[in-house]
Amino acid sequence: MQRDKAEPVQVQCPRCRHTEIIYIPIENMPHCPECGAEMVIRELLDEGKST
Repeated sequence: MQRDKAEPVQVQCPRCRHTEIIYIPIENMPHCPECGAEMVIRELLDEGKST
């Protein structure tokens, strides 16, 4: 699978568990707005899911 377009990913703070959705490679890895720690990738959101 090619990954040259913007991909949505869910990022999470390792300290307080705050989560956000960003698009890579458009956005840089954010810092948590609540505690200031650098967030880490939790899940790639490029595949369909059933609820």
